Amino acid sequence: MDQLSSMDASFLHLETPETPMHVGSLMIFDLPEGYQGDYYEDVKEMLGKRLHLSGLLNRKLAQMPFQLAEPVWIEDDDIELDYHVRTVTLRRPGTMAQLEQLVARLHASLLDRSRPLWEMYVIDGLENGQVAFYTKAHHSGVDGKAGVELAKVLYDVSPKMREVPPPRRKRATVQYQLGVTELLQAAANNAAQQYRKLAELLPTAAKALGTAATVMASQRSQKGERSLSLGLAPKTVFNDSITNQRSYSTMSLPLADIKVLGKRVGGTVNTIVMAMCSIALQRFLAERGLLPKEALIAMVPVSLRAEGDKAMNNQVSAVRVDLATDIDDLPTRFKAIHASSEAAKAVVRELKPVLGVDVPITGSPWLMTGLASLLGRSNLASRMPAAGNVLISNVPGPGQHLYMAGARMVHYFPVSIPYHGSALNITVHSYSGLLEFGLTACRRVLTQDESYEMIEHLRAALREIEALPPVEAEIVELTPQAAAQSKAPSAAAPSVTVIQTDEMPPAAANDKASRAS
Repeated sequence: MDQLSSMDASFLHLETPETPMHVGSLMIFDLPEGYQGDYYEDVKEMLGKRLHLSGLLNRKLAQMPFQLAEPVWIEDDDIELDYHVRTVTLRRPGTMAQLEQLVARLHASLLDRSRPLWEMYVIDGLENGQVAFYTKAHHSGVDGKAGVELAKVLYDVSPKMREVPPPRRKRATVQYQLGVTELLQAAANNAAQQYRKLAELLPTAAKALGTAATVMASQRSQKGERSLSLGLAPKTVFNDSITNQRSYSTMSLPLADIKVLGKRVGGTVNTIVMAMCSIALQRFLAERGLLPKEALIAMVPVSLRAEGDKAMNNQVSAVRVDLATDIDDLPTRFKAIHASSEAAKAVVRELKPVLGVDVPITGSPWLMTGLASLLGRSNLASRMPAAGNVLISNVPGPGQHLYMAGARMVHYFPVSIPYHGSALNITVHSYSGLLEFGLTACRRVLTQDESYEMIEHLRAALREIEALPPVEAEIVELTPQAAAQSKAPSAAAPSVTVIQTDEMPPAAANDKASRAS
């Protein structure tokens, strides 16, 4: 019995019918040559043999009495595999556009909280003979980095499926429902442990805050230079309350080309992604006469996970990055985006010991649930000041091809979470030499056709960045100590992994299969 951390539980409390808080993946597979079997049955059989390898797949929630504390995970020893693993056939002709629209609809429905919080769909009927696989799992149980670890459990590195040890015999049956006394005792023990950790952390926290303050002071811009300290974001059409209806589109790019381009123009892969989004969003809004004079701001999740930590929980924070949409000159805009991104990550790097702290709050479940409901029903999101305009995240994934039930995974597209006030989520995953984009949005704010339009703007933005002249010298990322001593805003601390909010694993392939009908 494991109690959810405050961060994990927040994804449960902030969930409403309009804002499902699960993350997912859309994967596309090439079946083995001459395959004549039933791939759905093969996948289900494989998953049945490996469920015990991942805690995410065989645990469910148990709520605390009167929601006085966060819920706990308990083992479910009666999983109905036919419920969790499903099959869907696309209508003819079975285009990529049809698949994306199906995924948008599947992603809009809530997960059943009385069961383990995951579902998987084997989707056939694609016109090119490939098979798709869509997964979703609640964000309370997994973040993007933990999803990659889960992929290593469920997927193989060759067409031959590896044999896994069978589950060990259980010597005691877990109760279907825990008693009130057990639950309250677990909550009290967890709170005591967390408060003890808080006390032990105080010296480290004081040091981290001092170093972060020094780094922030070193980032103060000179008179006439663009400030690295961001104010509130301007209001846009994306800063609105949302419905549970979704639009979804995908795009695939060669990762090696993006890396070379980043070095040539003086940035990183993440800078290229941010600049592409900046150009695409500016053009989309300008064409409709909706572009604000102030620069757009992106909310960017960052990982707080220590190296080697494989826990299936959330260890994330977020930074705000200046998209510099008020700058017309592209080289200048690119430098501003890179400087803002690196400066934000430098501060997070120093605050990492503090940001990951779990603080138990009595009664937080009903308090946060009430606030989430109020936010959606009152339309406050469109009237409140905005911290950011869109969510943009970049998740590093496996570098090699993966296989599932003998089929080769050729694409891996992320499917993520829009929310009230952030109606568009742009998430990017790397997989086997590809950079895979997934745009998930509220369909009322960004229709399916407009989502495809945004994809075309992203492609055009990449071409503009490719036309930039090469920089004379590469931008060097300094250590936190060096960054603290430097006056240059572009001299930032070591890179912090930028992550998402998505679950499962990978895919690859050419642009052709990426979206075309």
